[in-house]
Amino acid sequence: MESNQNLAYKNTKPANRVSNKTLTRMIWRSCQLQAAFNYERMQAAGWLWAMLPGLEEIHTDKDDLATSMMHNMDFINTHPFAVTFVMGIVLSMEQMKTDVNTIRSVRISTAAPLGGIGDALFWFTLIPITAGLTANMAINGSLLGPILYFIIAFGAQMALRYGLMYWSYNLGMKAVTMMTANAQEFTHAASILGVFVVGALIANYGGTQIGIIIPNGESSIVIGDLLDGVLPKMVPLAITMLCFFLIKKKNWTPVKCIGLLLVLGIVGAMFGIWAGGGQPLIPVPWTVA
Repeated sequence: MESNQNLAYKNTKPANRVSNKTLTRMIWRSCQLQAAFNYERMQAAGWLWAMLPGLEEIHTDKDDLATSMMHNMDFINTHPFAVTFVMGIVLSMEQMKTDVNTIRSVRISTAAPLGGIGDALFWFTLIPITAGLTANMAINGSLLGPILYFIIAFGAQMALRYGLMYWSYNLGMKAVTMMTANAQEFTHAASILGVFVVGALIANYGGTQIGIIIPNGESSIVIGDLLDGVLPKMVPLAITMLCFFLIKKKNWTPVKCIGLLLVLGIVGAMFGIWAGGGQPLIPVPWTVA
């Protein structure tokens, strides 16, 4: 076998079209894209697992199949719901026995922008909207909430997986041009929509309140009411903006932010700062709401 940098196929004759049954197997295998995720090659193992049925049908020569499997273990990281778009393009190139280095370049250059587009479309838009609607149903005791969430989230991603696989496989290299033409504008628009959704979720589900009540004769001063009078849900907004600042400006990881919120919750409960936390563990000069 040649070195990993100089891989080439022995049989360069284009193969027949991959069957629809094989494409369907690849689509369902793509659901396991991140099953063997690691920080060296990211989704490479899951990617090869999903591509393998098509590669086996295309490369009847064992050496060519080994070559294809080797370069398909290269680093890749993209959005798991949209990965079939990249799979369809790469599969069409494998079918045409395109140069290995060209396939590598197209795979990584297509996968990277799809990660941003997929995040804006799903993690920042569809999933928060769906979770916001169905969580309210679940909070009210309706079993339909989690069921509806699963149907919408899973149904949307599977419809996308099927559609993108067949579409990109039929288009081949043309799909790359179509995707990159308006990728920046699409991502920006979806991100703006995501910001509105996050703001709506903060306003509706942000439940953190200040529980400090300062005795003042017959009329006690309720700090929480004062803050809500200035801006409703000010405390949840402040916590959200704090996390945004730490992640964006200070390069904090989400895990660090979770740890910080845990510390704030514990300390706040000890000193009776948060509403609904019961009696503080440490004596304080204010009462607890």
